[in-house]
Amino acid sequence: MALFNKVNKGELKARLQESDVIRTTLSFYRYVTIEEPASFRAMLFKRLEEMAVYGRIYVAKEGINGQISVPQSNLNELHDYLDGLPLLTGMRLNIAIDDDGKSFYVLKIKLREKIVADGLPEGAVDPAKGGTHIDAETFNQMTDREDTVVVDMRNHYESEVGHFEGALCPDVETFRESLPLVHDLLEEHRSKNIVMYCTGGIRCEKATAYFRKQGFENLYQLDGGIIEYARQVKARRLANKFKGKNFVFDERLGERITGEVIAQCHQCGTACDDHTNCANDACHLLFIQCPTCAEKFDQCCSSKCKDFISLSAEDQAKTKKDLQFNGSKFGKGRYKAHHDEMGLDLG
Repeated sequence: MALFNKVNKGELKARLQESDVIRTTLSFYRYVTIEEPASFRAMLFKRLEEMAVYGRIYVAKEGINGQISVPQSNLNELHDYLDGLPLLTGMRLNIAIDDDGKSFYVLKIKLREKIVADGLPEGAVDPAKGGTHIDAETFNQMTDREDTVVVDMRNHYESEVGHFEGALCPDVETFRESLPLVHDLLEEHRSKNIVMYCTGGIRCEKATAYFRKQGFENLYQLDGGIIEYARQVKARRLANKFKGKNFVFDERLGERITGEVIAQCHQCGTACDDHTNCANDACHLLFIQCPTCAEKFDQCCSSKCKDFISLSAEDQAKTKKDLQFNGSKFGKGRYKAHHDEMGLDLG
C-alpha cells in the first residue's frame, strides 16, 4: 500500500477548488509515547485516506501533531476513530475559526524526530510537567493584572498579523530560536505570573516545561491556544483581547479573529495582513501583499520575479541558476520593499 500521494500537486489543487464537498479544517496534538511510529503512521494513513482526509500530520516517538481537513459528512466518523485509539482517547480537535474548506488538498503523514523541533537533547523536557492550563476567562482576568507578563511563543511572521494586547513577541523564525531569547526576556519577570500562548497549545506545552526546569515557577499556558480562546470568547461573550489574524500553516495562511488589521503590505506599506507566497516557484518567499500590489506584480514579491515568470519554461530553466531571488535572501516575513522618490524599487 502506498503511503503517499502520486498525483501532480497542481492537479490536486485544481480538484479541490472545483469540488463542492463541504470540508471542515481542524488541528490536534498529543504528547504521548508512540513505541512504533512507522506502524502507527501506516495504520493512520490507511484509515484517514478512506475518510478522504487531507492535511499534514507529524508522528514521532514523543507524539502526534496534525492539521487536516475532512468532509463534513465524515467528521463524526473521524472523531470516533481517533477517540477509539488508546493513545489518542480524549484528544481535543480544534475546529478552525475562519474556514473555507480549501485548507489542504492532499494527505501527508510524515515521521519526525520530534513533533515540535526544539533543539534540545532527547528527554530534556517532559511536556506533562509544564504550566497550569487556563481558559479564556481566566486568561482575561490574569492579563488584567500588573504582576502578569504575556508571551507569544510563535514566530515573528505569525505575531506580525495578530497577537494579544501587551504580549512579548520574540523576533524569531523558529521555535528553537525562541527558547533562549524568551529566557533572556523573562529574567526580569521571574517573580511575575508568566502566561504563554501559541496557535493551538502544542508549543506552550514544551515551552512551559522548559522554563519550569530553568527555575521559573508561576507558569501558565492558554489552553487550546488562540483557536480555543476565540471559540470560548464567542461562546461566553467575553472580551476578546486578541487583535488581528491568527496565522495558520495551510493554504489559507490565516484566519480572521478580530477586525483589526495590525500589519502592513511589505511592498507599499498600506494596511494589510494577507500573507502569500511569491508566485515565482524559484523564489516562493512568504510575505504580506495587498490586492493592489498583487495585481501590479502578478502575485510576485518583486519586479524581478514578475519578469521571470513571464519567461517560457525553457528560458526560465536557462537563467534560473544565475539569478538570486528574495526567497534565497530573506527568511519568512523578513522581506520589506524599499521605497524611493520614483515609487517602488523592488529589484
